[in-house]
Amino acid sequence: MKKQAGKRKLLPRILRRMALLVGGVLLALVAISVLLVLLFRVVNPPTTAFMLQHSWHAWGNEELGPPRREWVAWDNISPQMRLAVVAAEDQLFPRHRGFDFDSISAAIADYRDGKRLRGASTISQQVAKNVFLSPRRSLMRKGVEAWFTVLIEQFWGKQRILEVYLNVARFGPEVYGVEAASQRYFSKPAAQLQPAEAALLAAVLPNPTRFRVDAPSDHVRSRQIWIQRQMQSLGGPAYLREL
Repeated sequence: MKKQAGKRKLLPRILRRMALLVGGVLLALVAISVLLVLLFRVVNPPTTAFMLQHSWHAWGNEELGPPRREWVAWDNISPQMRLAVVAAEDQLFPRHRGFDFDSISAAIADYRDGKRLRGASTISQQVAKNVFLSPRRSLMRKGVEAWFTVLIEQFWGKQRILEVYLNVARFGPEVYGVEAASQRYFSKPAAQLQPAEAALLAAVLPNPTRFRVDAPSDHVRSRQIWIQRQMQSLGGPAYLREL
């Protein structure tokens, strides 16, 4: 009887210790995530999970070179380029708080109707995924992505989010960031990109391995024209003045 009573008392203590351990781990992860976001508010991310994955695949592969990237500050990015990616990827970027719930609801409704599941990620969500997370897809990763999205919206602000996005986005098989893309495809710095050039770069963002800046398909050209029209409809670079 005493042994059974002892076991009954021991079990709650073990459960409490496990709960404290799990709680401590979660608290540490939250603290680390906040510190990382605060650090990258002022320090440019040296790499991303996507670039590391690219480097891994490029090792020993003569057909795939190392990732090319050259960080460029906000003031050295053409206002036309800033506008182009917003017009192409996330037109509500200046106003939402990290999530476009209308687009998410529409994507879910289309999927339920039998249509292909399409992305509804905002630029903020894409930055959270590219900078902090693995390229692998899972429900858990989407949850962590949402957490980082909230953090960067809170601590970075829109200008920093867009600056980081333009410096980590993939524009070609080996090309990351707008400066490397501008030099590679137009032989000029990102500060000098014109509307048509900016729209062409933005046109390949959904799938830079399938869509090519240096060999644009009819689809890419039509998307480029659409993006330029959207840039005009939004009112030009003044649309992002409040950032």
